[in-house]
Amino acid sequence: MPMTLLLKEDHVLDGGEKKLKRLNSIGREVYVATVRIMDESGNLLPPGQVGEIVVRSDQVMEGYWKKPEATAETLRGGWLHTRDMGYVDEDGYIYLVDRKDDMIVSGGFNIYPKEVEDILYGHPAVLEAAVFGVPDETWGEAVKAVISVRSGMKVTEEEIIEHCRKHLASYKKPKSVDFIEELPKSPFGKIWRRKLKEPYWQGRGRMIS
Repeated sequence: MPMTLLLKEDHVLDGGEKKLKRLNSIGREVYVATVRIMDESGNLLPPGQVGEIVVRSDQVMEGYWKKPEATAETLRGGWLHTRDMGYVDEDGYIYLVDRKDDMIVSGGFNIYPKEVEDILYGHPAVLEAAVFGVPDETWGEAVKAVISVRSGMKVTEEEIIEHCRKHLASYKKPKSVDFIEELPKSPFGKIWRRKLKEPYWQGRGRMIS
């Protein structure tokens, strides 16, 4: 049955661990839309499994203006494919993980940059951080981190990688770290991950292996 409950109900604040976890959710689907999690093959996924967030509703767009191919790609199988990756818990609360376009595939494993970035921000010397995939002859893609360091502090590449190793599975930790004074931002002030990533993929036609 479709989940038809309003976003951010009062009982999101009930209970210990659930209370804290659900503060990170985007709530539950609204009554005018059906929201599901889907894998690459178009299968709907059960609670707890990460996939693409898809939406079905009378209120979603009918298509892109004069872009039939883009419309067909986005509105596959009657679902609007948001290109946001996430999962739903057993009570229907939805959690964002990352953008599908930013996902790193290394040695057959899916790695979500935001998860690694969250760990990097836990290091006291890290002011800003961006994580993305770069070409790797063995693994297809390798995890690269670019960070800026807080004024008056110092940290080495080895220390950053070791910090991540303590909090992440080994395949998720950065294989290399670059340090720059300030990370590029979009006009809206968001770190421009794509601008950092582009130089590593020049001449390859697309930014994925």
